[in-house]
Amino acid sequence: MAPSPPTGPRSASGSSKARRRKGGSGRRLFAWDRALGVRYVAGADEAGRGCLAGPLVAAAVLFDYERLTLRDLRSLSALNDSKQHSEAMREELYPRVLRAATRVAVTSRCARGIDARGLHVTNLRALSDMLRAVGREGAICLSDGFPVPPTGFEQRPVVGGDATSAAIAAASVIAKVTRDRFMRRAEERYPGWEFAAHVGYSTPEHRAAIERQGVSPLHRMSFQSAAYQQLAL
Repeated sequence: MAPSPPTGPRSASGSSKARRRKGGSGRRLFAWDRALGVRYVAGADEAGRGCLAGPLVAAAVLFDYERLTLRDLRSLSALNDSKQHSEAMREELYPRVLRAATRVAVTSRCARGIDARGLHVTNLRALSDMLRAVGREGAICLSDGFPVPPTGFEQRPVVGGDATSAAIAAASVIAKVTRDRFMRRAEERYPGWEFAAHVGYSTPEHRAAIERQGVSPLHRMSFQSAAYQQLAL
């Protein structure tokens, strides 16, 4: 008779190992940054680029690899692209990034500014500004996916950077948490659009709210969306 599959503590141990492997993404990301061979690595990322409403938030984080402690690395062992984390986990990582980073900068670009200058230009300038704010002599400045305007430091775009570089992933957490907090507060000022639930993204509930009560001052009028087609804008 074939033996039964393992149960009880042995299965629990297997599950624990799987969780540890999943939670070790930060080690891989920090190893990638260290392999660049420099002391200072800065990364930038944004949140809200594809939203119908709300600001675009860009952040940059600088890590000093001569000052990062083992405690810092352990506290960020789960660090990854912010989209891979739950809201609760992002909130948990947010203060850990602030403690471990040498410099952090964050900026917000409002809907009217995005409409006036265009989303792509606004995004690139915001990322460049934040890298310039945290950069220092000898740093490599990393951006997620595409080049940004010159910062005065060595620059390098990294495709899939928020799942590759610890500095970019850390910036993605700072940007996402900052923006989500803003959108949750916006629910009180602009009730009816359910900003706390969808934080400005084009969900069915958000599109229904636009059809029901129009747009708010937080909505980007330059963003092409089926949600706007029934409105006289």
